[in-house]
Amino acid sequence: MEVSKLFTTAFFILQTLILVSSAPGNSNLFREYIGAEFKNVRFSDLPINKNVEFHFILSFAIDYTTSSSASPTNGKFNIFWDTDNLTPSQVTAIKSKNSNVKVALSLGGDSVGGGYAYFNPSSVNSWLSNAVSSLTHIIQEYNLDGIDIDYEHFQTDPDTFAQCIGQLISTLKKNGVISVASIAPYDDDQVQSHYMALWKSYGHLIDYVNFQFYAYDQGTTVSQFMDYFETQRSNYKGGKILPSFISDGSGGLSPENGFFTACSKLKSEGNLHGIFVWCADDSKALDFKYEKHSQSLLAISH
Repeated sequence: MEVSKLFTTAFFILQTLILVSSAPGNSNLFREYIGAEFKNVRFSDLPINKNVEFHFILSFAIDYTTSSSASPTNGKFNIFWDTDNLTPSQVTAIKSKNSNVKVALSLGGDSVGGGYAYFNPSSVNSWLSNAVSSLTHIIQEYNLDGIDIDYEHFQTDPDTFAQCIGQLISTLKKNGVISVASIAPYDDDQVQSHYMALWKSYGHLIDYVNFQFYAYDQGTTVSQFMDYFETQRSNYKGGKILPSFISDGSGGLSPENGFFTACSKLKSEGNLHGIFVWCADDSKALDFKYEKHSQSLLAISH
């Protein structure tokens, strides 16, 4: 009888360990923004672990004019990343060399032409028509796989934002133009009101939530980070929330202060859906050491 109990207990412990190590929520996804800071970084500069799914995110495409006094174009997107070093041929080359690589583009960002990049549509239908047309052209020219939504300033209400962006994602996916869509909110009342409205109506079309945890205060602790993560899991119910850090250490939980400890805790809970980094432009000076660490952790996380 005692032997039987002992065997049953041992089997239960082993089964639990197996379930934790292979928890279905864990993923080997690594994502990194690239090109916004014009520091001559190329796709080929980054270390790519063959055992992860690797997404580059070109930053940014913005619906503003490219003149020095940039102005809104109502959904007619232009390219604002480092096109000298991040070209269509280089997208094709990095994807051909690495079957585990996808490349997306991010929309919006914080600023353009010395001012904020506002989401400022004239109407849902006109913005959507322009956005579908201009983005389809860019995505096909660059052989891209997806879009990321990173608007951070708004001159419209949350519902209009939700309808514009939600219908954009829906249309591009339906047309076979993209296969991946993500959003990149952070902890700000106006930002959250817009993205949570989008999530409420179109969350089923959004593959990843690239939550900007580095927008929290510099010096964030592991315990605080875990609390923040739970808060965002509640805000974006059912979403794949990705933990994140900023390369220059200017905010949030840094790699030096416990970011990977937090990721290991998430992994043990089955909640490590991937990791993303802002940004390759700054990481280049650090020889991408934290990218290597991130990918090593992810390669055994699922």
